[in-house]
Amino acid sequence: MIYEFCAENTTLLEKAMQAGARRIELCDNLAVGGTTPSFGTVRAAVELGRRYDTSIMTMIRPRGGDFVYADLEIEIMLADIKKAKEAGSQGVVFGALNEAKELDIPKMKRLLDASRGMEVVFHMAFDVLARYSQPAAMDWLIEHGVGRILTHGGPAGQPIEEHVDWLDELLEHAADRIELLPGGGISLVNRDWLAERLAVNQLHGTRIVF
Repeated sequence: MIYEFCAENTTLLEKAMQAGARRIELCDNLAVGGTTPSFGTVRAAVELGRRYDTSIMTMIRPRGGDFVYADLEIEIMLADIKKAKEAGSQGVVFGALNEAKELDIPKMKRLLDASRGMEVVFHMAFDVLARYSQPAAMDWLIEHGVGRILTHGGPAGQPIEEHVDWLDELLEHAADRIELLPGGGISLVNRDWLAERLAVNQLHGTRIVF
């Protein structure tokens, strides 16, 4: 089982790794859902991760709010992907949508091109997509080399237990072509039940290991 710990900075990183987290989603500013951490933070996390055989997935998000990005914001994200790679991050986490709440294909292609050689995770922007469009969006992400989708299965404010049926459907559609990482509201209290109920081998959260 892979427990992915969502970290706002380096404060709790070593504690999380000692508690069994073998993958970290590294962010800043979790109050707005996570934004891009500094180069120094990424580099420090990568160095610490080497001691615990823990990989670092760096959030690439220039601000809170929606996932509809202006051209200037995409340029910022491209620069941040480059710096994350330079810092040794094993992967990057991002998502870009258009005003219609669909994948922004041209911008996603630019971000994916910049991320070659790294793991790519499409984050919970996936949950903003209409449910009927999520299977097709998943297919596009698979075709373009995205390795994992982080999803709550529904609106972030609702308990993840309410979305297990839809997560089942997404997992069936994925059919081992892409990893689905359930996250949001998962803790020590419900992680074992969710892992068994969904038959998954990875879970994500800020309270996933303590």
